Parts: sequence; structure tokens; C-alpha cells
Amino acid sequence: MTDSDPSRALHLFAPATRWFDALSSNGRGVFLVSTGSMMLVVMAAASKYLGSRLPAFELVFFRALIGFLFILPVFWRDPLEPLRTKRHLTHLSRGMLSWLGNSAMFWTITHMLLADSMALQFSRPLWMIPLALMFLPEIVPMRRIIVAIVGFAGVWMYARPFTEGFDPNALVGAFGGLCASLVIVTVKRLSATEPTRIIMFYYSLYNVLFAIVPAWYVWVTPTLSEWPLLVLIGFLGIAGQSMITRGVHYGDTTLLAPLDYTRILYSSAIGYFIFGELPGLWSVGGMLLIVVSSIYLVISEKRKT
Repeated sequence: MTDSDPSRALHLFAPATRWFDALSSNGRGVFLVSTGSMMLVVMAAASKYLGSRLPAFELVFFRALIGFLFILPVFWRDPLEPLRTKRHLTHLSRGMLSWLGNSAMFWTITHMLLADSMALQFSRPLWMIPLALMFLPEIVPMRRIIVAIVGFAGVWMYARPFTEGFDPNALVGAFGGLCASLVIVTVKRLSATEPTRIIMFYYSLYNVLFAIVPAWYVWVTPTLSEWPLLVLIGFLGIAGQSMITRGVHYGDTTLLAPLDYTRILYSSAIGYFIFGELPGLWSVGGMLLIVVSSIYLVISEKRKT
């Protein structure tokens, strides 16, 4: 078990968690991805609720700050370990891209339907095709290019640029997907030399630093009743993403990649029952194109690898 394994926490409660050890590799992956997906949807729902009063940039700041505080105890035995990295510039670039992506994500959560904002977050696999064509010395099969174009058509359906219902927030969501795909490329480079705990440390640190100034400009002091939700958002953001990341390592991508997309179903249900949201035909059509094309690209990339 690695030092970055979030299932490590399960073993702290042994023997109550022996059932987890008894699961197959795919079983562990399904449990972690499903639980992590639900955590991120609850985080998004709490953010949307608070977003009716608190600005999106402020939510980004609190998410980063509280997540950073949850990471610090990892280094209690060696507080200076993060300072010994030799990849400061790469960590800085990753932090800036992560902050831009998180800002776009929280903006769409607070300005669009919950299910729509969640679907746009999954546009990140689509961006890997143009990025590969521009920066990687490899030939991208034509069918993958066509699938990516279909996926971007889904994003275009959300924006509806040639109708009276034009929604520029969809373009913000697509930009967030681009930032997320660049983050993935950066993390792959970092993971060659850096342990996960160091990557997560600088991810949270730079998100806090980049978020301070925008949050200060739009600051609204949280009420006493809002603080527990802000703490919950920070915790669920870190814990949910960690569980999904580790779950993918445990199980088969062809099984787990579609499972991660259940976040859209969860967010649709929460959006309807809690916020009274009901996606329209344009949203449903765009959602289907993004989800189907993204799942195809994720699975085909894994098979190619």
C-alpha cells in the first residue's frame, strides 16, 4: 500500500473494515469511485447552496484553504519534506492551471443547473485530442478526432450561440475542462519524480495563494451557519478526488470510467429534488454527446496504453 492510498484510512478502523480487504480489485475500485463520486456531488450541491450568497471566487478560496489544512497533518513527521522538491516551477504551473479550472468549475456550479455544470466538467477528455495533435509527436486516429468533435458539439449545444438562449457560462465550463486536461498532463510529468503527497501539498498551497486576491475583491463574510458547509466543501473536495484517483488504480478502466460519470445522474437528482432544476432538451442532448464521447475516449486511450 502506498503512502497516498486513501483506503489507508479504512485500515485505521480494523477489524470493522476487513470487508474492504476481502473485496476483489474491481470491487475496491467500484467502492472507492462510487463513494468519491458521491462526495464530489455533495460538495457541488453545498457549493451551489452557498453560491446564492457567497461569490464563486470566495468558495474556491475556502475549498483550497480547508483542503490544505486537511493535508498538512500528513507531514507532521517531516514538515520540511515539501521544501526539498526540485520541481517548483512545474508545481507552480500546475497550481495556476488548477486554480483556473476550479474557478471555472465553481462559477458554472453557481451560475448553471447542477447537472449541466457537472457534465461540462467531464469535457476534459475531449481536450486531450487537440492537445495531443499540437504538442505530442504521435498520430491520433481519425475516429478519435471525430469522436472529440462530436463531444465538442455537445458543449456547443449547451452554449447555444446562435439562439436567444445563448449561455456564455457553458464556455466557462469548457475552459475549465481545458485547464483540467492540462493539469492531467502536468501531474503525469510530476508523478515521475514526486510522491502524491507532495503533489497534493503544492496543489492546495498554490490554489490558496492564487485564490486570495480574487476572493478579497468579492469578499462576503460567511455567517455562523455557513462555516460548517465551507469546511464540508473543503473536506469532500480533497477526499472525493483522492478516492476516485485511487479507485481507478485498483480497478479496470472499462468498468470504472463509466461509473465516475454517475456524478451527472446524482447531480441531476439533487438538482431536481433540492433546487427544483430540470434540464431542457438542449442540455440533455449536450450531456449525452459529452458523456458518450468522453467515455469512449477514456476507454480507448486505456486500451491503447
